[in-house]
Amino acid sequence: MYIFHNARRASKTYAVLTVIVYYLLLPVIYIVSLLPFRLLYFVSDLLYLLLYRLLGYRKKVVMQNLRNSFPDKNEAELKKIGSDFYHYLCDLFLETFKTLTISREAMVRHCRFTDETVALFERLAAEKQSVVLVMGHKGNWEWAGNTFSILCRQQLYVIYHPLANKHFNGLMYKMRTRFGTKLIAMQDTFRDMVKNRDHVSATAFIADQAPQPQTAHWMTFLHQDTPVFKGTEKIAQKLNYPVVYVSVQRDKRGYYTVSAHMLTASPSTEKEGEITALHTRQLETDIITQPATWLWSHKRWKHKRPTVQQ
Repeated sequence: MYIFHNARRASKTYAVLTVIVYYLLLPVIYIVSLLPFRLLYFVSDLLYLLLYRLLGYRKKVVMQNLRNSFPDKNEAELKKIGSDFYHYLCDLFLETFKTLTISREAMVRHCRFTDETVALFERLAAEKQSVVLVMGHKGNWEWAGNTFSILCRQQLYVIYHPLANKHFNGLMYKMRTRFGTKLIAMQDTFRDMVKNRDHVSATAFIADQAPQPQTAHWMTFLHQDTPVFKGTEKIAQKLNYPVVYVSVQRDKRGYYTVSAHMLTASPSTEKEGEITALHTRQLETDIITQPATWLWSHKRWKHKRPTVQQ
C-alpha cells in the first residue's frame, strides 16, 4: 500500500511538472514562431551546435544507419551527410513551430506544389475521387500538409500518433489543423475513413515508421532487410482508393517543392505487397537523391525478421 501510494504521488508530481514545463515553454515557442526566417535559422544554427557538436544527439545511431545504407560511400562523405542531416533536423524542428503564425501566402511560397501536382489533385477532385496519400518522414511533411489544405479541394486527413502529454499534443493538433487539415488517430484509421466516405478526401499515411515485425511486409530497403508498414496498402485495397505518392524535396533552406504522382488507380487489382513495394522503392529513390533530409536519427532497423517456425 505504501509503494502504491508513493507511485500515485510521484505520478501526480510528474503531471504537475509537465504542465509547468508546458506553460513555461509556450511563450518561447510562440516567440520563435514569430521570428523572421533569417533569425529563425540563426537560432537553428545555435541549436545545431548544441545538438550535434556538444551533445552528439543520437550520433551513433545516425552514423550507423548511414554506413549501412550507403556502403559505397567513404567515411568523409557519410560525415558530411550526417552533419547536413543535423542542420536539416534543427531547421525542421523550428519550422514546425513557425506553423503557429505563418500566413497562408508565406506557407504556399515556402512549400510549393508543382503545377502537375496541383493539376493531379484538381482532376481527382473533379472526378469526386477520394485518395490515399503515402509519403515518408522526408523534407518538411508538416508544411506539405498545410499547403495541400490551402491549395487543394479535397479534405485532407492525416494519420497521427497522439502524444502522451495532452498539453503538447494539443499544441501539435493546433499547428497541424490550422489551415483546415483534420487528424485521425492511428487506431481509428479504417473506421474514420469509412465514416468519411460521403465526401471527397485525401488521407495521408507516413509509411516509413517501424511496424511490428510479425505483421510487417519485409523487403530490402537501403541495402537492409526492412519491415514496412502494410496498413496503407490494406486500407487502400479495401476502399479501392487510388494511391498517390507524395515527394517533398528541399530546394534551399526554408523552401520545399512537393510533387506527386499516381502509384495505382485501382489498388484492389494489385497483388499483395505490390503497393507497399512501389511506395517504398519511390521513397528509397528520394532518399538516395537527397539523403540529408530523411530522419536518420530513428532506430529504423531495430527489429529482425521473425524466423519461420517449422
